[in-house]
Amino acid sequence: MAKDMIPPQATVFNEPEAPYRHLTAEETAFLESNSCIADDWSAVWVKDGFNPKRVFQCRFSGIVRLGNFEGRFTLPGGIVKKAGVRYATLHNVSVGDDSCIENVHNYIANYEIGSHTYIKNVGLIYVDGETSFGNGVEVSVLNETGGREVPIHEGLSAHEAYMMTLYRHRPGLTASMNAIVKEWTGKRTSDTGSIGSDVMILNVGTIRNVRIGDCADMQGCDVLDNGTVCSNSSAPVYIGNSVTCRDFIISSGSVVDDGANLLRCFVGQACHLGRGYSATDSLFFSNCHGENGEACAIFAGPYTVTHHKSTLLIAGMFSFMNAGSGSNQSNHMYKLGPIHHGILDRGSKTASDSYILFPAHVGPFSLVMGRHVTHADTSDLPFSYLIENKGRTYLMPGVNLRSVGTIRDARKWPKRDGRKDPVRYDHINFNLLSPFTIQKMFKGRRILAGLQDVCGPVAEEYSYQGVSIRRSSLVKGLGFYETGISKFMGNSIIKRLEGMTFGSDVQIRQRLVPDTAIGGGQWVDIAGLIAPKSEVDRLMDGIESGSVSSLDAIAEAFAEMASNYYSYEWRWVYDRIEEFYGVSPERITAEDVCRIVRSWQDAVISLDRMVYEDARKEFSLSFMTASGADGTREERLQDFGQVRGDFDTNPFVTDVLEHIEKKRALGDELLSRLAPLVHNR
Repeated sequence: MAKDMIPPQATVFNEPEAPYRHLTAEETAFLESNSCIADDWSAVWVKDGFNPKRVFQCRFSGIVRLGNFEGRFTLPGGIVKKAGVRYATLHNVSVGDDSCIENVHNYIANYEIGSHTYIKNVGLIYVDGETSFGNGVEVSVLNETGGREVPIHEGLSAHEAYMMTLYRHRPGLTASMNAIVKEWTGKRTSDTGSIGSDVMILNVGTIRNVRIGDCADMQGCDVLDNGTVCSNSSAPVYIGNSVTCRDFIISSGSVVDDGANLLRCFVGQACHLGRGYSATDSLFFSNCHGENGEACAIFAGPYTVTHHKSTLLIAGMFSFMNAGSGSNQSNHMYKLGPIHHGILDRGSKTASDSYILFPAHVGPFSLVMGRHVTHADTSDLPFSYLIENKGRTYLMPGVNLRSVGTIRDARKWPKRDGRKDPVRYDHINFNLLSPFTIQKMFKGRRILAGLQDVCGPVAEEYSYQGVSIRRSSLVKGLGFYETGISKFMGNSIIKRLEGMTFGSDVQIRQRLVPDTAIGGGQWVDIAGLIAPKSEVDRLMDGIESGSVSSLDAIAEAFAEMASNYYSYEWRWVYDRIEEFYGVSPERITAEDVCRIVRSWQDAVISLDRMVYEDARKEFSLSFMTASGADGTREERLQDFGQVRGDFDTNPFVTDVLEHIEKKRALGDELLSRLAPLVHNR
C-alpha cells in the first residue's frame, strides 16, 4: 500500500502504561522476518507473553497496542482459526487479547478493538477526525422539508422522540431538549472508535466513524458510515448482506439484513429491517418489522409492521400498526411541497391497496380500506372502520370492538416482545382498553349523540370531520361504545374491590377512594406509553425550567409514569363513576356495586360473544373455497379441517369461551361477597 494512503497520525493514543511494554529486540526481529514493517517499532506496544508468531505480513504506524494471541475461533463448518493479526495495516489501533484480524484490504485506523473479536476480509475501517458516531444526527421525521427534526442518540425512547416531534408549539421545550442531547452528544464525541469484545466482522466493505458494541455480528454489509451499533451480550445486533447504513443508530437486539438501506434513521430495540427495505429520515422503535417496502420521514412507534414490496409509508406516525400490501399515503398536494403529515393512532391497520391523503388523523384500533382524500379526523371515534364507497369515506364507529382480529392483536403483542436487553427504553402499555381509549369512547358517544340531535334521529347519513356515517352505523356505534365503557369501568371497579369482605357501605366507599390525585384529566398515548397528560406536561415544564436537565432524568420520569399506571388509571375511573353510572362514589352502596357488576358481566359476555361469532366466520363454507382442490365438497371440508382444525377446538375459540366463564365467575364471586350486606338491609 502506498504511504500516502495511510491517514495522518492521530493524537488520541497516549503512550500505553502497564500491562503494555516495548517490543524486545528478538520480538522485533521475528516480526520483521514475518514480513512486518513499522514506521517506528518503539510505538508498537505488547503485553508480557506476546507471541510474535501470531503476527504476519502487517504494517504498523502511529501507536499500536497488541494483546496476547493464544486463543482460537471455531467458525461455521468446523474451520478453526488462530488468534493473531495477519495481512493487515494498522494505524493507531489497539487490539485486545485473543482477537483475530486477517485480510484487511486497505487499513484499520484509529480504533480500539476488544478481546476475542474476529475481523476478516474487510475493506476499510477507520475514524476520520472527531465524530459523535451518529449521535446528534437530525432526522427530519414527518416533515421532509424540516421543522420537526429529532436529534437521535443511543438510548432514545419513543416517548422522548414523541415530545420532540409533536410539541413544537412549545419552542422552549424543543430548545431545552436539543441542548440536553447536544451536551450528551459532546460526551460521546471522539477521534477514536471502538469495536467491542466477541464481535464478528466478516466480508464487510467500509466502516467509517462507527462505534460497535460487544457481540455484534456483521457479515457481508457494504457500507456503515457515521453510526453506533448498540450491541451487547444480552441482546446482540446482527447486520447482514448488502446492507448500507449512513447516519444511524441501531439499538440492542435488532437485525438489519438482506440489502436494507438506511439513511438518517434510528432503529430501536429488537427491530427487524430486511429484504431490501429502504428508509430515509425515519424513526423505528421497539419491535418494529419492515421488509421489502419503503419508508420516508415516518415515526414508527412500537410494533409498526410492514412486509410488502408495494407498500410505502411516508410522513406518518404509527404504533401497533400493520400496513397491508400496496398501502400508500401522500404528504403533499403539488402546491407547497411535502409538508403534510398524518397520524394513525395505536392499533390501526391499513388494508391492501389503501390510500390516505394527508393531513389526516385516524383513531385508535381502526381499519382503513380503500382510498381516502377528505383529510378525515376520526381521532375521537376509536375502533372504527373507514371504508371508501364511490369516492366517499364512510365511518363505522366502534365496530372493531367486536373483531376477532383486534383481540388477537392485543394478545400477540406482549408475546412478540423480542427485547432481551435488561435495559428497555420504551415503556410499552399493551392494554386494549385504557383511559386513553375509553376517554375517546366517552367523546365518541357525545359526538354521535350530538349528530343525532342536530340532524335528527331519522337522517339517512351524518357528516363529521370529512367522513359520512350511516344511521345504522351511528346507532350501532353508540351501543359499541356503551358496551366498551361498561367493560372497562366495571373491570376497574371489580379489581379495586378484589379480595375484601365488606361489613358496610362505608367500607366500600373507603376502599374506592384513590391513592393519588393524579390521573383524573386527559390521557395521552406518547408512542406506546399511556399516561395522564398532566404528568407529561409536568415533565415538559421541568425540562423547560431546567429542573430536568439530563437524558437520564427524562428516562426516569417516563419510567415513573409507566410504573404508576394502574394507580393513575383508578383515579381516572373513580372520577367518572358518577358520569357513567349516575351514582356518586361518595354515596355508592352495595346495591349500586351489584348493579355495576351485572352490567359489566353483560358487557364482557356480549363482546366475547360477538368476537366468538366473528371467529366462526373464518370456518364458514365460503372460506373453504380454495381447499381440497379437484375434490368433492366432503374432501374440501376434510382438507380444510386438516389444515385449520375444527372451530370448537380452535385454541383462540376455546380461550374466548374460557374467558366468558372466568369473567362470569369473577363477577359472581364479588356478588357473593356483597350479598350479606345487601340482604341485611
